[in-house]
Amino acid sequence: MKYAQYVFLASIFSTVEYSLAQTCTVESFSVKDNFDPKRYAGKWYALAKKDPEGLFLQDNISAEYTVEEDGTMTASSKGRVKLFGFWVICADMAAQYTVPDPTTPAKMYMTYQGLASYLSSGGDNYWVIDTDYNNYAITYACRSLKEDG
Repeated sequence: MKYAQYVFLASIFSTVEYSLAQTCTVESFSVKDNFDPKRYAGKWYALAKKDPEGLFLQDNISAEYTVEEDGTMTASSKGRVKLFGFWVICADMAAQYTVPDPTTPAKMYMTYQGLASYLSSGGDNYWVIDTDYNNYAITYACRSLKEDG
């Protein structure tokens, strides 16, 4: 009986996830209120991610965020990446973050630096959806939006 309950719940969750994915638009996401980059600074580990097309690091990701005195935030990240569709290597990546709209500091734009800037075609949105600054952070990153946003 437990197996049947598990299958039923998995089916329900899959249906709900599919429905939400069909009606989700990026601009409807709320982000962390009063986001404080200085409190966010430090080492973070990615435990899971949906692999969006074009984003550089794919798994085993760690990132060290720093904030300069002038407020500039940078990150030094490490992780695995697949090059040319078949060659998997460990890579280091550096990025700088800008805040296009100062009224929403949790919505940043990430620009790659160094070798990653030559391998990428532009930057990515990087939004902090929620964080407690110590234990977890839920982030969103995207390079290009679908037609429906």
